[in-house]
Amino acid sequence: MAAMDQANAISRYLTNFDSARIGHVLTDVLVVGGGVAGLSAALAASEGCNVLLLTKGSMADSATYWAQGGIAAVLDPTDSIEQHIEDTMTVGAGMNHTDIVELVCREGVSRIRDLIEQQMAFDRKDGKLALGLEGGHRAPRVLHTGGDATGKALSEHLTQQAKDKGNIRIFDHCFLIDLLTVDGECLGAVTSHRKYGHQLIWAARTILASGGYGRIFRETTNPPEITGDGIAAALRAGAQIADMEFVQFHPTTLYVAGATRALISEAVRGEGAYIVESDGNRFMPSYHPDAELAPRDVVSRAIVDRLHTTRRPNVFLDVRHIERDKFKKRFPTITSTCEQFGIDVATDLIPIRPAAHYSIGGVVADIQARTSLPGLLACGEASCSGLHGANRLASNSLLEGLVMGKIAGESALDDLRNGNGVRPARIQNENPTSPKTMLDLADIKQSLRALMWRNVGIIRNGDRLAETVEIIDFWSKFILDKTFDSPTGWEVQNMLLLAHTVGAAANTRNESRGVHFRDDAKTTENKKPPHHKTCKVIEGQCKQNESELNFKGWR
Repeated sequence: MAAMDQANAISRYLTNFDSARIGHVLTDVLVVGGGVAGLSAALAASEGCNVLLLTKGSMADSATYWAQGGIAAVLDPTDSIEQHIEDTMTVGAGMNHTDIVELVCREGVSRIRDLIEQQMAFDRKDGKLALGLEGGHRAPRVLHTGGDATGKALSEHLTQQAKDKGNIRIFDHCFLIDLLTVDGECLGAVTSHRKYGHQLIWAARTILASGGYGRIFRETTNPPEITGDGIAAALRAGAQIADMEFVQFHPTTLYVAGATRALISEAVRGEGAYIVESDGNRFMPSYHPDAELAPRDVVSRAIVDRLHTTRRPNVFLDVRHIERDKFKKRFPTITSTCEQFGIDVATDLIPIRPAAHYSIGGVVADIQARTSLPGLLACGEASCSGLHGANRLASNSLLEGLVMGKIAGESALDDLRNGNGVRPARIQNENPTSPKTMLDLADIKQSLRALMWRNVGIIRNGDRLAETVEIIDFWSKFILDKTFDSPTGWEVQNMLLLAHTVGAAANTRNESRGVHFRDDAKTTENKKPPHHKTCKVIEGQCKQNESELNFKGWR
C-alpha cells in the first residue's frame, strides 16, 4: 500500500480534548456496536463484570437488524460440519484460516441450540426446523425467522436479554470518535453522546464490534451508520488491519432509480428464483454450473458482464413461477418492499443489480478475538479473523457474530479475573489549526462514494485503482487536516482513510481472488499460503506489510 503523502499525515485523535476538563465514565468492559457480535460479547462479559455497550444510532440501526437470509449451521443429520467447513474454505479461495473456520462452524451449532433453548422462534416446517439453501452451500443449512426477518428477530432477542441484565448499560446515539491509548495500550474511548456531549469512557477491556465500511460505496445494502468508524479508530490507535481489498458485493438488490438499494436475500434464489434479462433470458447457467446458486462474487460479475453487454441499468429476478402465497409467507419483507414500488411479485419481474454488502477486511483478531493492540478485542464484521478468507459464504456472518462475540466477551472477562482493571490517565490532545480551504463535506462524501463504486467496485483495474488513491489523497489534504466537532466531519474523515486503504490494497494485490477481481490480472497467484495485505499507521502514515505480521496470534 502506498503511504499517504506527508501532507496527509493521519492525526492520532480526530478531536481536541483534555481529560481534566471533560466528563468521565468508568466501566469494566466497553463494547462498541449493537449488532449480533456486540450484543453477544456484552452478554458473555456480563457474566462477571460491568459492561457498557454503545451504539452509533439506535439498536435497530445495525447491519444485523436488517439481515434477511439467516444463520448457517449444521442441524440436519444428513448434513455434516465437515461439509460446512469445506464449503466455507472453498468459497474463501484459499485465504481462510482453518482453525477459526473449524471453531466457528462447530461452536455455531451450540450457539443456535442456546437460542432455541432461550425460545427464539426459528421457522419450522412440519414441526422440524426449516432449513434454506443458499449459494455456495452443498446442503440446506440456513435457519431463518419470520421468513426474511432473521436479523430483526435475532437483534430484538439479544437486545432484550441485554436490557434484562442489571450490569449492562446501553448508550445509544453515542459516536465513537477514537480509542484512548497510553503507552501502546487501549484504555477506552473518546465518544460524543447526543445528549451528554464529549465523554471519555475508561475500560479495562474494549471490544470493537462496530461493523464494516460498506457505506464508502455509492451502491450498498448497508444502513447509513455503517461508515467504518471503529476500524478507522483502531487504525489510528495503532492496531493492525488486514484484507481491506476484499469487499463482498451482493448480486441482488432491488434497483429502482432514485431509491435506496434494498437487499433481496440470496434465499430467494435458494427457493428457485431465476436471474434473467428483460427478454426472459436466464443467463447464469452459462457462467457457472451452479447457476443462480454460484458464489456471490461469480453471480455479481456475471450480472455486471451482462449489464456491460446490453448497456442496461439492471437485470431481473424472476419469481413468477413460485406460488404467490408461498412466496409471500417465506419472504414477507421482500414482498412488501416490492409492493411499495408497484411491483407484484406474482406477475412482474423484479429489477435488480449488485451492491456493496459485506466488509471482509477489518481489525486483525486472533482465535480469542484479541488484536495487536493490548487492551483491544475485535469481533464480527469490524474484525478480520481469517474466517471468510477472500469471500464470505452466505449466512456465515450472523454465525460469526454469535460465536466470536461470545469468545470476545469471555476473553475480556478472563483478563479482568487475572487482575486487569480500569486505569484512567491524564491525556490531552490539541490538533493544529489548518490554514487550508474547507471543502464541502456533503459533496466530498457523495463524490467519494461514487468514485469507490466506479473504480473500486466489482471489476477493478490497476490504472483506475492508482487514480483512485491519488484522488483520495488530494481530498484528504483538505479534510484530514481539519478538526471537526460533529459526526458529520468525523464520518467523512473515517471514510477517506478507509477508502484509501481499500483502494491501495486492491492496487497492490496483482491477482484476482475471491471478491477481488482485476480485469488486468485475471489469474490467481500460486503463493502458498496466499499473502494478506496488512496495514498499520506508523509515524502518521499508512504502512503496508504484505506477509510478515507483527502479531503472532494471527497468520
